[in-house]
Amino acid sequence: MSVDKNTVRKVARLARIAVPEERLEPLAAELNGILAWIEQLNEVDVQGVEAMTTPVKMTLPMREDEVTDGRIRDKVLANAPRTEDGFFVVPKVVE
Repeated sequence: MSVDKNTVRKVARLARIAVPEERLEPLAAELNGILAWIEQLNEVDVQGVEAMTTPVKMTLPMREDEVTDGRIRDKVLANAPRTEDGFFVVPKVVE
């Protein structure tokens, strides 16, 4: 697949990217280089290679999934202008 100046112009318009006329030809050359590299990757034989998400085998530490208040209620409420019974006091906005 080859990308020309007109294709770059069309893609730039669809992506809503302003590309000056003098940049169209260099961008086409860059995109053709990227596509050639991708075609090279398609030639690699990956038959029998197991897919992996990371090269390091490890398991992440897990903790119990429990809902807490963070145990810092007093620190959080210390920043409030007014509190009452452990809650923020705000002006009434709905009648």
